[in-house]
Amino acid sequence: MLRRPAWQVLRQFVRHESETVSSLVLERSMNRVQLLGRVGQDPIMRQVEGKNPVTIFSLATNEMWRTGESDTNQGGDISQKTTWHRISVFRPGLRDVTYQYVKKGSRIFVEGKIDYGEYTDKNNVRRQATTIIADNVIFLSEGGAREKV
Repeated sequence: MLRRPAWQVLRQFVRHESETVSSLVLERSMNRVQLLGRVGQDPIMRQVEGKNPVTIFSLATNEMWRTGESDTNQGGDISQKTTWHRISVFRPGLRDVTYQYVKKGSRIFVEGKIDYGEYTDKNNVRRQATTIIADNVIFLSEGGAREKV
């Protein structure tokens, strides 16, 4: 089994420019999110003039833990915390399928990246928003197409 020194491995991930020219360091980074939960609202599709349409829905994830002093399954109360996530789907094929088949209560798995942004609300107040930009959505519970009105 051949092993390369750690500095050779790290050189593949970090590229240094000449220190005499500049101190610029370009390195790889990662922004990945994986969520498994239930959809909180039927998706909506929005399109701002001049921009690509986007499908948006909320996803609930739950965290559960046992409170109390006992480490066994017998004692303590079970506590739960629900966290809501705003999911945005921009990819054309995925965006349309998600809009058509995801519905409130569906259990889905979402992969993507986290995005922080700002917007100005109706009262001209600056607000911050956290969104998950979905790259992949896996449908885990059955759900048919929504009825067309």
